[in-house]
Amino acid sequence: MMSIQHLGATTSSDSLRNRKRADTRLSIRRAAIELGLEHGYEHVTVDMICSASKISPRTFFNYFGSKEGVYASPNRALPSEQRRRTFVESNNSGVFDDLFTLIADSLVEVDSNLELFQARRQLIHETAELLHKEKSRISELEETYVGYVLERYRFQGRNEAKTADLADEAHLVVALVSGAMRYAMQKWVAGNFSTTPEELVRNTSTLVHRIASNEHWP
Repeated sequence: MMSIQHLGATTSSDSLRNRKRADTRLSIRRAAIELGLEHGYEHVTVDMICSASKISPRTFFNYFGSKEGVYASPNRALPSEQRRRTFVESNNSGVFDDLFTLIADSLVEVDSNLELFQARRQLIHETAELLHKEKSRISELEETYVGYVLERYRFQGRNEAKTADLADEAHLVVALVSGAMRYAMQKWVAGNFSTTPEELVRNTSTLVHRIASNEHWP
């Protein structure tokens, strides 16, 4: 049986290893973005990125898989199955408020460095190929959430036979929530806040709840 002391040492070792991997990943991404802004995305090669970040091509592909991968938005985990079920079966508040909270709670911004986030965003908007890929990724994610909203409606007994434009309603809910989330991210990029990104999202969630509950409406 593994002793508690040995288990603690293993956990510490795993934590250190994870931090080193995160630091290496960040270093590679930073080098790639700096090269992209300097030379243009289409002129940057994997060899250039490896040289700038002092790693081997094998290490690069272990971390990102492709040149495009190093520039793509960091993956954000979808809500757990339990959280999805809680959202679908909830009847305590409005769908708009619940969906924003669901997305906010699962939003882990890997690019927590503001300067790096701004640089990557600039590069994406300057590069048609990257911008197209980014929009496609966001569209796919939004379609997933549309599915969640429709599941919730059907759990409540609503369907297209009773409400012909139910799918349109679900798409509109997701579009409104996405707009609120973009507002929070744009405020972060602009630096118009004095808290952490996580707290900014929570503050936006409070505003969403206030609006969705008509708290201050006539």
